[in-house]
Amino acid sequence: MQATAYTYDADTRSGSVLLDDGTPVPFDAPAFDAGGLRLLRPGQRVRIETEGEGESRRITLVTLQTF
Repeated sequence: MQATAYTYDADTRSGSVLLDDGTPVPFDAPAFDAGGLRLLRPGQRVRIETEGEGESRRITLVTLQTF
């Protein structure tokens, strides 16, 4: 699934993305680390993997979207 980086805190390696419908979804350090990234800037397009649904949905991977 694709999304747009919305917030990112380099100290905690956590932040949030906006889904294409505008829904913000937070991610934690393990999801960020799973993608092998070093830095994320707001506005970057990312690919995410999630598990769960609704309120229990959580991001398990954040990586850059490549074409």
